[in-house]
Order: sequence, then structure tokens, then C-alpha cells
Amino acid sequence: MTVGRTGDAAASSGDAEPDTTAEAAATAGQDARREADDQGEGGRLEALRERLGDLDPTVLGLRLARFWRRSLQFRVVTSTLALSFGVILTIAFMLQSQMMAQLLSTKLDAAVEQAGRLRVTVEAQIAATDEGTSEQSRLDQARSALGARGIAVGGDSVHAGTFDPILVVPDQTGRGQVVSPAEAQVPPDLQALVERGRIASQYVTMDFRGESTTTLVIGTPTESSIPGLELYLVYPLTAEEQTLGIMRGIVATAGLAIIVLSAAIAWMVTRQVVLPVRQAASIAQRFADGHLKERMVIRGEDDVARLAVAFNEMAQSLSDQITQLEEFGDLQKRFTSDVSHELRTPLTTVRMAADIISGATEDLDAPTRRAVELLESELDRFESLLTDLLEVSRHDAGVAELSVGDIDVRRCVEDAVSTVSHIAESAGVRVEVDMPDEPIVGEVDSRRVERILRNLVANALDHSESKPVRVSVRGSEAALAVSVRDFGVGLKPGEEALVFNRFWRADPSRVRRSGGTGLGLAIALEDAKLHGGRLDCWGRPGEGSCFRLTIPRRHGGALTSSPLPLTPEDEARAVRTGSSTPLESPGSSEET
Repeated sequence: MTVGRTGDAAASSGDAEPDTTAEAAATAGQDARREADDQGEGGRLEALRERLGDLDPTVLGLRLARFWRRSLQFRVVTSTLALSFGVILTIAFMLQSQMMAQLLSTKLDAAVEQAGRLRVTVEAQIAATDEGTSEQSRLDQARSALGARGIAVGGDSVHAGTFDPILVVPDQTGRGQVVSPAEAQVPPDLQALVERGRIASQYVTMDFRGESTTTLVIGTPTESSIPGLELYLVYPLTAEEQTLGIMRGIVATAGLAIIVLSAAIAWMVTRQVVLPVRQAASIAQRFADGHLKERMVIRGEDDVARLAVAFNEMAQSLSDQITQLEEFGDLQKRFTSDVSHELRTPLTTVRMAADIISGATEDLDAPTRRAVELLESELDRFESLLTDLLEVSRHDAGVAELSVGDIDVRRCVEDAVSTVSHIAESAGVRVEVDMPDEPIVGEVDSRRVERILRNLVANALDHSESKPVRVSVRGSEAALAVSVRDFGVGLKPGEEALVFNRFWRADPSRVRRSGGTGLGLAIALEDAKLHGGRLDCWGRPGEGSCFRLTIPRRHGGALTSSPLPLTPEDEARAVRTGSSTPLESPGSSEET
């Protein structure tokens, strides 16, 4: 019995474990779905923020300004729209003013003429009434007659339009003013003019038959048995306002149509001019990319066709010249390579003969021994020149290759300085090396980097004027740099663009202590480009010069700044801000 109960308990425990696992799995699934929903909601919110950011007025303004600068067609169409709108607005204003003046003038003339006729009617009606009745009653009867006349006699009513008459007897005896109808009001300024015996008019907004509207009020004195009786006719200007409204609608519709048509015409006309220009720009870009057979399509004989003809002639001339230069360059490269290889064998023979002669110098007299020393020196220089020519021919042929590896650039600097130390000792120049204690490791070709630095230091020693030469080494996360600074003769303005030319010398009369061949800086520039780096130069007469090598820390990386300054101004800014020196456009650095 005890064993049986134990088994039952175990079975119950086993049944409970799957239930607990299922609940945990369901809870985990719900949490995962909830997290996914939250992530999806977050993504949608982020996309909405980006779209709202695109609708920001500042962003839209910048995009519109950029499009304005880049599109001639957009500028012409927009200018045409703006000018058309201004012209149409001016014309519409002038038309409205003239039409309004004409309508009001016609209305006023008709109203004055009608007021003269109705004044006679009022005078006759007042004369026909009993003088024993009250003035108010006589005025009401006369006004009723005017109302009936305005309705019955179509000519008067239609000619000047609908009107309401008002009869007024001014307060002359202190008994008050009498008005018919009693609730009517007359503008005081107009009444003052009429009281002086003048026919006057005034435009005023007042109540006319229960509606507030703009009206023309004509006032005229009368000659009747009621002293000072004045007749006022109130003409609503509703018809004139409706006419002006119709005119505004017509002008607005016509103006809008003219603006749209002007924009369409401007777009079509500018398109005829812009399309060939865009075609020329596209072909010029492809021509610059090396597609020398690209030409514009010539249609017709107009100015654009003549532009296409001139462009094609220019492209053909440039293509012929480029082809000639390429052929000449290839011939020159081939000549350099062939001469270098052909001179290798005789030079080796001469070297062997010179070594044999040099081994027997003890049996030679002093002048002959001196001649042997000069022969060996010139053979060394000739071998260096031949080696440099071969290296230049490899670069020209595009077969120069890098053998990169993780190298501590400080070792390259030490090797380069050690190689030219004998030149520094013979010139009495101190070479100062400034580099950190920590390794500066980068993916570089140690042989080529050491050759670059050796050429730079040797060049600095040749132009140092016995002043110290400073070699600085620095590194950042993306780049490493080495600068060689001397304080000698410096460079004249414009010579920074010439120092890397082959066989160029700032002062041909200057003696080269290093025995250089004139190709060292040209090869150094090519080695720097091969690393994806830059070799920059700065110089100023009397202040010396500075050459800076900047190489990506990882092969193939991009360069945006250099850890070392190039000019004294860069150095002062680096000291002040503690930041790297931004690099200029690649073209300016590589061609300096």
C-alpha cells in the first residue's frame, strides 16, 4: 500500500511538470509577441518622425533653394509665373478701378438727372396738398406719390435703378426736424451741403429695405410751399457690386489661365534650350570619365545646332590630343623601361671592372686612385638612378604592388634616419625625432614607407642650411602620419606644385649632399598614392618647408584628417583645439 501511494504521487508530479512547461512556453510566446508588437510600433513611429522631419519648413526651404540653384528651367518657369502674376494683378487692378469709376459715374449722372425730374414731382405734389394739414402728412403724401411714380413709370426707375425717397424739412423754428419716413436718416455732411442750396451726393453704407448695403444718396433742395424742403434719393449699389464681382471672376479666371499658359510656354521654351545644355553636360561628364567618342546629336541649323557642332569639334580635338599624349606617354614609358633594362647589363660589367680596379688601388699612383674613387662614386649614383628609373617605369605601367603587413611605423622612421645619418654628420645637421613611446601599428609596406621617409629626410638635409631637421610621428584611430620639417631656404610661392615633378630642382646650382637622382620625391608621391595616402608639402622662403605623409591605418581606409599639422597655422590651431588637421580636397594635396 505504501509503495502504491508513492507511485501515485510520482505520477501526479510527472503530470504537473508538462502543465507548468506549457504555461511557461505560452507566457514566453505572449512576451515575444508583445515585444515584437512594441518593436513594430517603434519602427512605425520612427518612420512617422522621419516623414514629419521631411515636412519641416527649414528642410523644405533648403531643398527648394538647392533645386532653385541647380535647375535653370525651374528658375525660368518660376520667374515667368511671378512676373505674369504681377502683370495680371496690375491689369486687374486697373480694370477694376476703371470699371468701378465708369459704373459709379454712370449711376451718378442718371441719379442726378432723375433727382431733377422727381424734384419737380415733389414740388407739384406739395402744391396740390392742403396747407392746413400737418407737414408730416403732406410729406408722406408726396413721398407716396414718388414711390408710385418710381414703380409705375418704368423709364425713370430702370434708368437710375431702384431707389427710396426721403423728404426732410430742417429744424428752422425750434420745433424739430420733420422726416418722411419718420425712421429715415440722412448723413449730416450731405444734409449740410444741401441746406446751402446745392445738389450733392455721398456714398455711404446704410440700411436699405432691411439690409445693410452700400448706397448712393443724392440730395437736392426744392422750391415749394414748405420752406427748406429737401429731397433725398437713396440708390443701392447692389447691381454695381454684382457687376464688379462678375468682372473680378472673369479677370481672375482669365488671369489664372494666362498664368498657367505662360508657365507651360516658358517650360516648353526653356526645355528646348535646357535639354541640349543638359545633353552637353552629360556628354562632357562622360568625356571626362574617359569615353572619348561621346558626341552631341545635331538637329537643325539653329544656335543650339551650332553649339553642338562646336562642342563636337572641341571634343574631337581634345580626343585627338589626348590620344597623341597617351601614345607619347606610352612611348616614353616604354623607352624608359627599355633603356633601364638595357643599361642594366653594361652597368653590371662596368661595376665588375671597377671593383677589380678598386682592389688594386695600392699599386696605383695618387691621381689614378682618385680617379678610381670618382668612378665608384658615379657608378653608385648611376645605379641609384637606374633603380629609380625602373621603379618609375613600374608605377607608369601600373604594375607596382604593395606588400602590406602590420608594421610599427616607428621602426621605419628609425631605419630611414639611420640610413641618412652619414649625410647629416657630414653636413653638421642634427636630426630630431619626435615620436610616442607606444607602438604606432598600421597595415603598410615597410619597404616603400621607409623609402618615402628616406627621400624626405635626405631632401630636408640638402636644404636645411645647417639648421636642425625635425621628424614627427603621430597616429590616430583612422590614420598615421609622419612629417619632416626643416628650417632652411624654404619654397617660393607656387613651388609646392612643382617639387614632386621628375628631375625638378628649386635651385639647380645647389649641391646635393645626398647624391639624389631627382626622382626621389616623385617616387615617394607614387608610393604614398599606392597606399591610398597623401603626401603634402608646404614651404615659405626663409622659414623652411614641411613634408607630411598621411596613410590610412588600415589598407583601403578613407582619409578625412591627419594626426599632424602641415603649416604653422595648422600647428597653432591643433595646439588650440587639440583636434586633428582636416585634409583638403585630394586633388590639391596630391598635386602639390
